Amino acid sequence: MSPIMTCTSPKGTLRNPVPTEPHRMTQEPTSLLPVWARAPTRRPKTTRRHPLHLHEAAMEEEGADHRPPSSSSGGRGFLSGLCAAALRRKPISAHAAHAASGEGLVRQLGVFELVLLGIGASIGAGIFVVTGTVARDAGPGVTISFVLAGAACVLNALCYAELASRFPAVVGGAYLYTYAAFNELTAFLVFTQLMLDYHIGAASIARSLASYFVQFLELIPFLKGHIPTWIGHGEEFFGGVVSVNILAPILLIILTTILCYGVKESSAVNTFMTTLKIVIVIVVVFAGVFEVDVSNWSPFMPNGFKSVVTGATVVFFAYVGFDAVANSAEEAKKPQRDLPIGILGSLLACVLLYVAVCLVITGMVPYTLLGEDAPLAEAFAAKGLKFVTVLISIGAVAGLTTTLLVGLYVQSRLYLGLGRDGLLPSIFAKVHPTRHTPLHSQIWVGCVAAVLAGLFNVHELSHILSVGTLTGYSVVSACVITLRWNDKTTSCRSLGNMSIWQEGVLCLVIIALCGFVAGMCYRFSYAIAFMIIALLIAVAAGFALQFRQVYVDPPGFSCPGVPIVPMVSVFFNMLLFAQLHEEAWYRFVILSLLAVGVYAGYGQYHAVPSSSDHPHPAVAYHGIPSEAP
Repeated sequence: MSPIMTCTSPKGTLRNPVPTEPHRMTQEPTSLLPVWARAPTRRPKTTRRHPLHLHEAAMEEEGADHRPPSSSSGGRGFLSGLCAAALRRKPISAHAAHAASGEGLVRQLGVFELVLLGIGASIGAGIFVVTGTVARDAGPGVTISFVLAGAACVLNALCYAELASRFPAVVGGAYLYTYAAFNELTAFLVFTQLMLDYHIGAASIARSLASYFVQFLELIPFLKGHIPTWIGHGEEFFGGVVSVNILAPILLIILTTILCYGVKESSAVNTFMTTLKIVIVIVVVFAGVFEVDVSNWSPFMPNGFKSVVTGATVVFFAYVGFDAVANSAEEAKKPQRDLPIGILGSLLACVLLYVAVCLVITGMVPYTLLGEDAPLAEAFAAKGLKFVTVLISIGAVAGLTTTLLVGLYVQSRLYLGLGRDGLLPSIFAKVHPTRHTPLHSQIWVGCVAAVLAGLFNVHELSHILSVGTLTGYSVVSACVITLRWNDKTTSCRSLGNMSIWQEGVLCLVIIALCGFVAGMCYRFSYAIAFMIIALLIAVAAGFALQFRQVYVDPPGFSCPGVPIVPMVSVFFNMLLFAQLHEEAWYRFVILSLLAVGVYAGYGQYHAVPSSSDHPHPAVAYHGIPSEAP
């Protein structure tokens, strides 16, 4: 097993590079950097190349920019140009340059704010709305649904924590990691799937918040029954095609204004509201414990374990908070240390709160009596605890407010990342010079959510959510594996013309497909033999990843058990993906085709090329960004 020659710094180690001679070739141990993130060098013909597209590889050896097809391919055909563009990957130095040049955001978030950011994004609709919806089918087993979804998210969070520590300088989250590990088109597809989840989720939460706010106002006697339905609950027109809600867009405008004002101010609002709702949830749990009747937990899974698994796919979206933490990388004071703590800490706190609430409300009243709109408040009202329902209404308003606030925050940062990369118009990349917020991106996100929430009953679209979340999490887990691969030849021969890198990607695809097939077999009660065969094939692909690839330890936080933990994460995510409604699968296919069309018509021609203006990408990739005082 002979390592490929790599370009490393003669004065520094791999964990703290000080590249003074970027074009010097050495025989030192292999660099931790992927090949696309190293200084351009000319390699001997006998060495094995990392599987970049041939056109890009030739340009890299000449030290040229990776230009879009429109400027570098001359008379090349459309399809060949599209393929060349789609397979591009971007060094992180180009992203980090924005922060270094003053175009970036300001680092003002500490570890406490990051943890509360993750909790604020998660604890809201999951407790105050979704519990009742899932409990109608899963019964008290809704607790297991939250545990299963939480277990899957713990695996995903470990992968997110490693990549957040490894790419601490800039925003982007799952999109950024995919761009670095795979290619440009896959990153754009991940963005579109995630963004539709966020847009629909924001509009749905805004309508729920408006409804809860009206219920809170109706606690005042002279307002009870006198507030028109079109103000907060929604009034349908044209046979239900349009559902007018005036309060939801107003609330969205207020939150968007806060986010535009500055991250410090919006973080202060989130910290206050999240602390308030955590205290209320804990008080509610302790008050409800004394009203629990254990006979209500029998039968624990009235409709079988399958309904519990299906419920896990529904509540999966309730754990998206750690993605928000990952997207705050450019605003964290000490990102390499604080981001992993924020991701894992917020997730574990959410799991504990969800499980406690589910056990209490299903123990207080029979699951068949739980409402779908306000299950927590109705459970305490049934026990005559009116004073607790007031607390629950306040907690619901606070919880949904922070969930909506953080959701809008994350969306704007994703648009900021794509605007910087040229995959969306450059107006999304503009940062306000004094407020240091992506003003145009934030306003766009708020307007989209306001239109959806004000005119449509997006609650009915809830069954197509979680598609983008599961897709993004699966790709992020795969990114951990691919970025750990050492760029050197192994004693194993590649399969035909397929390189070892391509073989590894094929194994990851096989694991994902096997997870989906196993989930389909379970969902439609096919013969268990098919599920076993899918599992065995996935295990065989896992063995190939384990023993035919060479892995290195990354700088910063390291996900344990690589490649096993990410592989299990991918498999389990796709198993949950198979439990989604058929409409969710149609949404995935249709949106993917639309995204490819948008990329082919706009993205491939406007993507910002990797530039030789940043000759030392290793500094941006491994270096810890300057920390705010």
